[in-house]
Amino acid sequence: MIPRYSRPQMTSIWAPETRFRIWFEIEAHALDAMAELGIVPKSAADEVWAKGAFEVERIDAIEAEVKHDVIAFLTNVAEHVGPEARFLHQGMTSSDVLDTCLAVQLARASDLLIEDLDRLLEVLKRRAYEHKLTPTIGRSHGIHAEPVTFGLKLAFAYAEFDRCRARLVAAREEIATCAISGAVGTFANIDPRVEAHVAEKMGLTIEPISTQVIPRDRHAMFFATLGVIASSIERLATEVRHLQRTEVLEAEEYFSPGQKGSSAMPHKRNPVLTENLTGLARMVRGYVTPALENVALWHERDISHSSVERYIGPDATVTLDFALARLTGVIDKLVVYPDRMQKNLDRMGGLVHSQRVLLALTQAGASREDSYRLVQRNAMKVWESDGALSLLELLKADPEVSALLTTEQIEERFDLGYHLKHVDTIFGRVFGLDA
Repeated sequence: MIPRYSRPQMTSIWAPETRFRIWFEIEAHALDAMAELGIVPKSAADEVWAKGAFEVERIDAIEAEVKHDVIAFLTNVAEHVGPEARFLHQGMTSSDVLDTCLAVQLARASDLLIEDLDRLLEVLKRRAYEHKLTPTIGRSHGIHAEPVTFGLKLAFAYAEFDRCRARLVAAREEIATCAISGAVGTFANIDPRVEAHVAEKMGLTIEPISTQVIPRDRHAMFFATLGVIASSIERLATEVRHLQRTEVLEAEEYFSPGQKGSSAMPHKRNPVLTENLTGLARMVRGYVTPALENVALWHERDISHSSVERYIGPDATVTLDFALARLTGVIDKLVVYPDRMQKNLDRMGGLVHSQRVLLALTQAGASREDSYRLVQRNAMKVWESDGALSLLELLKADPEVSALLTTEQIEERFDLGYHLKHVDTIFGRVFGLDA
């Protein structure tokens, strides 16, 4: 975790103090369940809750000698609890603690990420309505196509991140399982009711069948979901980066007073935030492949997944949390230039209306091939003039076109509002009836 790209609430989930606290709660709740089942004295459970404590530095020191983090933790707790600590970890394995703890951490991280998505969705919706009918050029292959609205661009992003949210909710549910099943997952030395009790107390569901470890296909799906969210972040960031290009300049990141864009060129206003988001998205996606490769463990368990997850658990969630917050800020303060959008719409001499003329000619009786030829030959003149010529005027002066369409019919095909007539319908689909 790099502090530059971290936020405190998410990083705290992965702090050693938090991890060991979760370990303690898992062990203590398991002891409570065993006490209720008459397996251990209730006094032992009470003593653990009353005296149980740990020190991160002491655990690290013990681990340096014993080379086992869970044993180091239990040893440190026993130093505080005394003789009753002998009942801790009865019938459990290290994986019971580690995997259940990771499930708690990923669930908590998911909750923060869902809150991040909710804030982003709120901002996208507000800005979409703000520019619901702000006309701009739609592009395919980076080339002017037909008119859209800037609100539709943002509504598209809203729908995309709404899907991301639904996927993350499902991934959270899938990852939040508890396994307290003992060696090789048979419950031979621990009652399944202990697992059920710990799961309830830790806000998890029971893992239906574990093999001493929770199946890693769950984790693979979780990190794959984070990777998809990162890709959606990059898609929107790339859109903003394009719109901020000097030749386009339809929207740009907010440039604060006193901000400097270049150490050499004082005039620069660079899309640094969205460029940063593109890089962060690459990092989050980079954690997906190791998660997929963690699925294939040897037999009932090995720890080839362990080192991977110590990296990707904190890094992926912390990075995505930061990226979502940054993207929310970018969209919230995004500077939009409707006049420039209109200027770009008009830049190519009306070429954006070519399809409407094509369709009108076919409806007037011309074949599609002839209609395409008539429109294209005039459109290419406009293209080659870099928009200096007018498609409307060329079409009106073309005898083959005017033989099929009146001047009024041709002019009618150059109405910008025609392209916006279903914006309300699309908004209704995206945002519901309140649209």
